[in-house]
Amino acid sequence: MKKFVLFVCLLLTGCGNEISEEMPDSVFIDMKLEDIEVFDEVYVSDLIQDTNVSIEDYKLDTDVIGEKEIEFYYTYQDKKYIYRTTVNVVDIVKPKIFGSSTKTVLVGYDGNLCNTVTYGDNYDGQPECMVVGEYDFDKVGKYDIEIVVTDVSGNSTNYNVTLNVVREISSNNNSGGGSSSKLAFSTALERFSNQDVELGIDVSEWQGDVDYEAVKEAGATFVMMRIGVKLDSGETPALDGQFLNNIKNAKEAGLKVGVYLYSKALSKEEAIEEAEWVLKQLDGESLDLPIVFDWEIWGNWNSYHMSFHELNEMAHTFIETVENAGYEGMLYGSKFYLENFFEDQDFENIWLAHYASNTSYEGYKMWQFSNVGRIDGIYGDVDLNVMVVDSE
Repeated sequence: MKKFVLFVCLLLTGCGNEISEEMPDSVFIDMKLEDIEVFDEVYVSDLIQDTNVSIEDYKLDTDVIGEKEIEFYYTYQDKKYIYRTTVNVVDIVKPKIFGSSTKTVLVGYDGNLCNTVTYGDNYDGQPECMVVGEYDFDKVGKYDIEIVVTDVSGNSTNYNVTLNVVREISSNNNSGGGSSSKLAFSTALERFSNQDVELGIDVSEWQGDVDYEAVKEAGATFVMMRIGVKLDSGETPALDGQFLNNIKNAKEAGLKVGVYLYSKALSKEEAIEEAEWVLKQLDGESLDLPIVFDWEIWGNWNSYHMSFHELNEMAHTFIETVENAGYEGMLYGSKFYLENFFEDQDFENIWLAHYASNTSYEGYKMWQFSNVGRIDGIYGDVDLNVMVVDSE
């Protein structure tokens, strides 16, 4: 930590601080200039420990690492002066790596082992990945290796992997089968009967023609419906084939309605375009529930060259755009990605996807707890959701 104390009596002896006018000896500014973590919300006033003058406060730009000059004005006896110094913005967060700790490949494999895991960083959209250890793709054997991911600041994460090079990969086809039991909506109603929640469903064109009168009669109070889907990044979203019927019929049945867009945005600008597309399709249509940013194209994450911060900015930008138009915004995500990729504490409304009887995830507004639900009015499977009721 560096600490600077500015006394006017030192101004003419080379303190290196430029001011607009000579100041009285009694003026001082006591600053703590320690390293600032990238993306932290820091104001000039946060750096000042003590001063006997009033300052013009503002938020510092901490989005780029490195040394940067800052300056601020302060007033003493109705005169304005300027103080200049430098701060250092640093990134101390290590990259993250996700994947199986065991990799099995055939003899002659010519792929990149870095592509067998998912990795990313809070700041660096293109962290360096390398494989450490001795192995031979042309020789059957078991090798202990490390996948090492290093960001631009030099922060590294090591991931231990057992590499099996084999001549044949067994299918392990277990036809004995696991359970694919369906969850009746009536059963879900009983499960949540003692909680302050409402139960509903979410639909897309895959559910076909829905009898919303029967859905409501079964006990559902709301429906989240897909308004559109992005077929590929850079393209215009396509309107869901059942959206117009869904919103009309659900409203006529007296169900609360919200919408979601399946996004494939790869930038803030593209997220804004998607949000504006949604607003154009709604054309002022009222909604009881939020417009949801649904981004879940994780399979090619390594190729997007996107930092976790950029991903979160993209989601915030979509939500802010729809909220500026008078709607409520929401983020959708599975428990794993909400906890590891999104800065979920920064989002007011979360729609959690976690297919389980109970969840340890806290802070959701809506929880998609089953994707094999059954309810009157829909032929086949449908997602089931609970929504927390405001205790006002």
